[in-house]
Amino acid sequence: MTTPTVANYLELQNASRARLREWQAQRLRALLPELKANQFYQDKFRAAGLTMNDVRSLADLATLPFTTKSELAAEQAAHPPYGRLLSYPLSHYRYLHQTSGTTGRPLRWLDTADDWATFMRCWAQVYQGAGVTADDLVFCAFSFGPYVSHWSGIDGARHIGALTLSGGGMHSEQRLQAIIDNRCTVLVCTPTYALHLAEVAAEKGYDLRASDIRVTIHAGEPGASVPNVKRRIEDAWGARCFDHAGATEVGAWGFDCQAEDGAIHLNELEFIFEVIDPKTCAAVGEGARGELVVTTLGRAGMPVLRYRTGDLVEMTTDPCECGRSLARIKGGVLGRADDMLTVRGVNLYPAAIDNLIRAIPAITEYEVEIRRVAEMDDLLLKIETDEEQAFPEIEQAILAAFRAKLNIRVSVAQAERGSLPRYEFKARRYKRVVD
Repeated sequence: MTTPTVANYLELQNASRARLREWQAQRLRALLPELKANQFYQDKFRAAGLTMNDVRSLADLATLPFTTKSELAAEQAAHPPYGRLLSYPLSHYRYLHQTSGTTGRPLRWLDTADDWATFMRCWAQVYQGAGVTADDLVFCAFSFGPYVSHWSGIDGARHIGALTLSGGGMHSEQRLQAIIDNRCTVLVCTPTYALHLAEVAAEKGYDLRASDIRVTIHAGEPGASVPNVKRRIEDAWGARCFDHAGATEVGAWGFDCQAEDGAIHLNELEFIFEVIDPKTCAAVGEGARGELVVTTLGRAGMPVLRYRTGDLVEMTTDPCECGRSLARIKGGVLGRADDMLTVRGVNLYPAAIDNLIRAIPAITEYEVEIRRVAEMDDLLLKIETDEEQAFPEIEQAILAAFRAKLNIRVSVAQAERGSLPRYEFKARRYKRVVD
């Protein structure tokens, strides 16, 4: 297969769009012969009346059927434990991880040594985009379960030569103490957990703004690209906050840069990206909102072709101030196609709700219930606040914000301080209450 080098990356991330597309087509042609033993994709090609020799260009790629997460899960259920998704004999693989299972049965995902090298190149873009160097000390505040994001995050830091410290097996106060004692300069975690660490720090008397943390990097949720969430993280830590995006079955496909203009780059050196209408599956124009579709170019051992991520994005190829010519998505991942809430005829996404809630500094945590009241859907916001501000004032601020920004009436209830769950991994704040 065609493998990028450091020189490739330096040249291509600033290359013309035509040069980037030529590079992607070259890598796609190199990938497909590696899949001759991948029974899952051989069957998909056959069912579409195609052979892998029929796909020679990026235009040809659009003739292939999409791949969905439900398909992958069904494949592994029908042919346990890994499905017929492997391109090589099992002895070729060195890394085994699984998804969190937040949307169903966990997927198991394997990588060869070459696949892992691809993952490391992607994480290098995440770190280097945020200005992290070999002089930094990176703290990964993860539990280090079977999730690829945790292990790839810490290996990616090592890949660029940075010193790393794992937060596995620690509770929040221990992690804060380790960050301060070791003079860590970079924090990697979910945006929700960064805010929770700040909450614990305030309770325990740690001054995070006086710590050595200068950069925080986040994924797992849209928060780091949500303006008010980003602002709260930066205010709490006295550091610059960067977003990135990825998935176990794809890899780390998006990264923020020093321009910090509200859009994150798509790593077109390692992936091919499309944006489609989630309902019709037709391609949408540049700048239009749609579902992101990704084809991996470097993880041949267990690839995905035209994979529907479920992530809603708005893609642009407008130049970035950082000089990279890679396409970007404005506002990061805007939400998930299956996360949209329709309440009283209004379509809402969790990121929009998060942005409004985080604009009110006195709110420390929240939870959302969707319930039926008088035969209508009602959004109930359970709010935890700090003790210095009266709840009625906060309630009125929330009601006014939702009315002005989202044109919707909501209900607000005060939750006892410390009663709502805190999340280290992906937050699960939304619950539908069945009457």
